[in-house]
Amino acid sequence: MQAIETKTELTAESKLPHLITSLPGPKAKQVVDRDHAILSPSYTRDYPLVAKKGRGAVIEDVDGNQFLDFAAGIAVVSTGHCHPQVVAAIQKQAAELIHMSGTDFYYPSMVELAEKLASIAPGEGPKRVYFGNSGTEAVEAAIKLARYHTKRDKLIAFFGSFHGRTIGALSLTASKAVQRKYFGPLLAGVFHAHYPNTYRGTFGDRPEQASGIALNYIENELFKRIVDPEDIAGIIIEPIQGEGGYLPAPVDFLQGLEKLCRKHGILVIADEVQSGMGRSGKWWASDHAGIEPDIICSAKGIASGMPLSAVIAKADVMDWKPGAHASTFGGNPVCIAASLATLNLLEQAYIANAARVGDYIMRQTANWPERHKIVGQVRGKGLMIGIELVKDQKTKEKAPELRNRAVDMAFHKGLLILGAGENSLRLAPPLMIDEEQADFAVRTLDGILSDLEKTV
Repeated sequence: MQAIETKTELTAESKLPHLITSLPGPKAKQVVDRDHAILSPSYTRDYPLVAKKGRGAVIEDVDGNQFLDFAAGIAVVSTGHCHPQVVAAIQKQAAELIHMSGTDFYYPSMVELAEKLASIAPGEGPKRVYFGNSGTEAVEAAIKLARYHTKRDKLIAFFGSFHGRTIGALSLTASKAVQRKYFGPLLAGVFHAHYPNTYRGTFGDRPEQASGIALNYIENELFKRIVDPEDIAGIIIEPIQGEGGYLPAPVDFLQGLEKLCRKHGILVIADEVQSGMGRSGKWWASDHAGIEPDIICSAKGIASGMPLSAVIAKADVMDWKPGAHASTFGGNPVCIAASLATLNLLEQAYIANAARVGDYIMRQTANWPERHKIVGQVRGKGLMIGIELVKDQKTKEKAPELRNRAVDMAFHKGLLILGAGENSLRLAPPLMIDEEQADFAVRTLDGILSDLEKTV
């Protein structure tokens, strides 16, 4: 394995924000105006950041303003922006072979990456790997594989989940109504269960019983009143919900769900598109519960920003025949080169760093519900941290408008964050950030929350 150098070329000054214009600056305004005239209005932009270049955890816009990126390109640039080793791997591969189509021919690097992914997947048994281009493609492949293998056609997903935007993946998604409106009819045979919420409770009460209530609903309501478990091909779950509010599933729930699936011959499908690749402080968020999914969907942080996804399944589950499923671009050689470099960096340094710095941030913010009356809960694992904002801590009334203002205020202070769910802030920086950068983010958000709670 190649030795790595985890330091970037950033100076101490360039590790933190440096704003030189009002926001947006004049060049950024021009780009935003042109964008609004020509690009799809379906895109969501929370603030007018017009990125020009990035290094490590710092993004520079077209006006020369520098921002600390705690969104990581939506949890994608796991090794930081333009890590030298990832860039070198991309450049080297692009000069040798860009495309030949791995579904019709063979690449040595495709085999190498598949072997690596199989080796880090939970469980000791043999695995097989399918490559695509995006998280939603991984979910689509998982849907087809689950149906193919089990010869069943029904699926269960969870309220609050986000699995993608193509029709199959969208049918599983239950995050925001706007994502589904006017796109019906969606995939038939999809049912939704309640995700265990240890802050609000599965049905809005008894948070301490969230896991048991959620499991009971599946077994004694869904299975007895709506769908026979023998018709269900798979249950897909995000071990940590992303769009749902950076909400971790309790360990006992994941273990109970796995047991329930084994009882009825249902496949466990872990959507680790956002929570995988070391973001939780382990390779997979599933690892925290010790479960062994039959199918894992991975994308986002797998190749530091290059478009790549992977479905990793138990070998006896990935039993479809040639021609059953394929992708022209899936497993592109340049993307695979970026992924191999990424996994090397993650394994050697950045997964451990995500655990260490994530724990550091959690310690710094642990008392925020006591210090800030608009903070309901701080939660997460590794560098996947959610901060839920409320109008009242006793009633837990959600405060989406405060969350949105916090995101905008952070941008104007040089910190890039995004929302998750209706009313949570998400902290998902590159996994290479250090404590100095963590301190800036915590200090900045602390001040913003203090300012906001004065308005409540």
